[in-house]
Parts: sequence; C-alpha cells; structure tokens
Amino acid sequence: MKPYRRRTSTLSVRRTLRRRGTQPKVVALGGGMGLSASLAALRRITGDDLTAVVTVADDGGSSGRLREELGVLPPGDLRKALAALCGDDDWGQTWARVIQHRFQSKGEINGHAVGNLLIVALWEQLGDPVQALDLVGRLLGAQGRVLPMSSVPLELQALVKGHDPERPDDVDTVAGQATVALTPGEVQSVHLVPHDPPAVPEAVAAVLDADWVVLGPGSWFSSVIPHLLVPELLDALVETKARKVLSLNLAPQPGETEGFSPQRHLEVLGRHAPKLALDVVLADEAAVPDRESLADAAKRLGAAVELAPVAGPDGSAKHDPELLAAAYDRIFRMHGRIGPWR
Repeated sequence: MKPYRRRTSTLSVRRTLRRRGTQPKVVALGGGMGLSASLAALRRITGDDLTAVVTVADDGGSSGRLREELGVLPPGDLRKALAALCGDDDWGQTWARVIQHRFQSKGEINGHAVGNLLIVALWEQLGDPVQALDLVGRLLGAQGRVLPMSSVPLELQALVKGHDPERPDDVDTVAGQATVALTPGEVQSVHLVPHDPPAVPEAVAAVLDADWVVLGPGSWFSSVIPHLLVPELLDALVETKARKVLSLNLAPQPGETEGFSPQRHLEVLGRHAPKLALDVVLADEAAVPDRESLADAAKRLGAAVELAPVAGPDGSAKHDPELLAAAYDRIFRMHGRIGPWR
C-alpha cells in the first residue's frame, strides 16, 4: 500500500499568500513537459509575477518542420509553457486545449499543433518574437509571461560515448535535440551551435529582477542545461540576487540520463556551469535512495536539500501540480528573505 500523502489545495495556498501579501517574482527556466509541470505549480502561488524562459533548440515534430521550412524559432516548448499558464476557468482551459490540439490528416498539416501555427503567424505579422508571445498570452489569459531564452534558433550538440552500439567505447558528436534525447549512449557533455548565442534581453532582465529562479525539472541535457550555455543568461544567473532552486526529476530518463542518480544530475550541471551557485535542491522524498550523497552533491553547489512528496498519484514520473506548488511555497517562505518581497 502506498503511503498516504496529504494534499494542499490550490485555494489554501492562494489564501495563505493573500494574507501574507508576499507573492514573489519568479522566473522558471526549462522546456517541454518539465517546465510545464513547474509552471502549472508556480502560477498557483505567484499570480502574474511569473516569467518562463524557454529553450529554443527543439528540432523534432511540428516545431522542427516549421523551423526548417520558415527559419523561425521552434514554437513547441513556448506553446506548452503558454498552455501551462492558462487559468483554471473555462476560458483558460478551453484555450489550453485549443492551442495544444494537433491536426490529424493525410496531408501536410498532419501533426501540426494549432498553437505552433498561431505563434508563427504572429511572429511573421509582428516581426518581434517577444511581442508576439505577449499577445498570445493576453489572448489566452495566461497568468505570467513566456520568453525564448535566445533570439535565434539553436542546435544542441552532445558528446556521446557509445552512441553507436557497435562501438561502445567511442565518443561521437551527436547533433539535434531530438537525437540527443533518445541516444542509447552515455551523454558526456552538451554545447550549443552557435556557441555564443544572444540571449533575449527581456529574459536577462527578468532573471536579474527576480526574487526566485527555478531551474528544472525536465530533460537534463536538452531542456535544463542549455540555459547555462547562453553566456548572457548564465552571467545573469550568477549575478542575480535572486535565490535559486533546482527541481530534480522524479526518475532518470531513458536514453538521456539512463542510470543517473539524483546526485549525478547535480554533478553534471556543476560541470557545465562551475560558477553557478544554488540555494535549494528540491527532490521527491521517494526518489532519493541515498540522501547523504545527494546532500553532499548539493552542498558543493552551495545548496540545501528539501525533500517533499511532489509525485502524482498515478505512479508515473510526473509531478503533481498542487503538491509541487505546496513544496515551492514552503521553500520560498523558509529560505526567502524576512518580510515583504518588495
């Protein structure tokens, strides 16, 4: 029998924050479903003071096709972030379903998501990716803002040991986020092409102005670490006075982090950004078999470990948004500054 987990309702979290009047400014970095899970939790406790900074290296599916045909930023992870910020009312949930809807046909439109096409259309109309995303956010009633981490499409490349099963000891360069995510080999490190991509100024400003920065959960090499490979964004993360929390995944991912322990995730992140210090590492208490080793790895990054039940009730490796919201709220209160945020 699974242990009973007390659930904290969204309403109770919001009431607590309203009484305190201390909603923090939060920036969440990541991509894909991991960032969506974090945003779905954070919007419950931050109101509109929430900014998502999203990776732009996706080259698969609808995003990859639009990127190749039109030369635009891949819109898919940006769309998912916008959907996660939609409210729980009928308007928000209806629009969340609409922009996530994928066409099914035997023609060229097959597999394209409505939201991807809408975002790209506004990019072409306005010529400004940030302005277009803000406009989509207003249409959806999104509780927060979504920004790309860079103003140019990026290619993710990885050094992978054993990418070719017939050469298990060889290290090869593997190109493309979709390929890196599914590699059967061991990812040694990742880098971006171009190597010195420009950060979106609004994303840098949001990090510098934040009270808290949240990194993860998500695909470690293809969604979390890429933010640390954009020089201006990394500089902002190092210089900001905001406190930083790293949210770990509930389980290793097949291919990309197969066999990784929680502490190994921290070690890999530290190798890619040795100057970056963290304040808190959040992990599900049931997903940490060796708490002492995780605490040691976190300490080397300057962080304390917070264990909390954040997994969904279905046994999958998905975070429960209300449990994750309660964990973030507790961290913000326990590790934040004393008194009002502003």
